Amino acid sequence: MTAHQSFRKQASHVIAHADPLAVRHGLASLFAQEPLACLSEDMRGTAEIVMAEVLNNIVEHAYAAQSGAIEVCIDLGEHGLECTITDSGAPMPGDDLPKGIPHALDQIDDLPEGGFGWFLIRSLAQDLQYSRFRDQNFLRFRLPAPVLVA
Repeated sequence: MTAHQSFRKQASHVIAHADPLAVRHGLASLFAQEPLACLSEDMRGTAEIVMAEVLNNIVEHAYAAQSGAIEVCIDLGEHGLECTITDSGAPMPGDDLPKGIPHALDQIDDLPEGGFGWFLIRSLAQDLQYSRFRDQNFLRFRLPAPVLVA
């Protein structure tokens, strides 16, 4: 067995209905499985923030007034957690990820309701990639994590 294959043993997968309660249950299921269950408290907190932001954005924006499923796959790779999230909701505006640029604090009265999620995602995740293929959205990213060898 190669070193890379030993990392692939630790994978988690969940499919959740695109509504807030189902996403909450899906996240709980993911974090009860390896490799997420074995993370340090700090790394787990980072992963929870990123995953919750991404999944809630899919529910709120990609599916908006429609229903559907969200598929989440997480593998522990050589450089951290490799995450792939797939949905059949609406595409990203302009077929590109939001920039996630935070607003200046002196504009606090004019801040929109949202917009901070993508700033957090971009700050905490690496190698963000978005693509659309055959009416499906694919979001891939990596969360740096200590390498655990079984």
